[in-house]
Amino acid sequence: MNIQTSNAAAPAGLATQDLVRRFGGLKATDGVSLAVAPGELHALIGPNGAGKTTLINLLSGELRPDSGSVRLGAADVSRASVQGRVAQGMLRSYQVTSVFDSYTVLDNACLAALRKRRRRLSPWTALRDCADVVDAARRALQACGLDDVAEAPVESLAYGQRRQLEIAMALAGEPSVLLLDEPMAGMSAAESAGVIALLQSLKGRYTIVLVEHDMNAVFALADRISVLVYGKVIATGSADDIRNHPDVRRAYLGDDADA
Repeated sequence: MNIQTSNAAAPAGLATQDLVRRFGGLKATDGVSLAVAPGELHALIGPNGAGKTTLINLLSGELRPDSGSVRLGAADVSRASVQGRVAQGMLRSYQVTSVFDSYTVLDNACLAALRKRRRRLSPWTALRDCADVVDAARRALQACGLDDVAEAPVESLAYGQRRQLEIAMALAGEPSVLLLDEPMAGMSAAESAGVIALLQSLKGRYTIVLVEHDMNAVFALADRISVLVYGKVIATGSADDIRNHPDVRRAYLGDDADA
């Protein structure tokens, strides 16, 4: 899968410093500091309840931190809204597919492209009359191997195609940073292989933060991996570093994990 990037923003760095989010007496993230380089694919792994989705929500702006900061490139976006971060180039997908079933695949991608542009359509303007929006949507669908089903209603898609559409909708916003929350959840092995190939094709063109439980995918894709346990980062490093880290093996991978 190949993507045209002439209109895409350059990858941006992403960083957090001592990020804390509490829910009552529970610290869902407990002083999380990350540094994701421009163009890096950085995976977040850890057991259920480790704080991974909370961290993604803090990065995207759906949650505000109790303390600490989030930086996108040179900008402090800790208090920016979701839409403000979208406008600055940060887009995300979700664990549960979030698409409009009765719309076509292309129309879903167009709506995502329109959101980035923060444009309102008048009652007399059809969505597809906006040439730049349609062009961005078609490029994203082509990148995700969905151009041949562009005019199909989303409700007709297989599950794996729906997950790929979520990624295409993020790409249609021409991001510099992609936040992907378990994009392979619920997929068959064949469907997962397709998404792995897609993400391989995007590496270096976008900064990607990936939350994923499929460790084969994580080890195949990630430039670096951070491991969260009870809201804390207990290790960050390459795939080999993480495979062989004794604390990670005890807390998540298991002592009998292949080295």
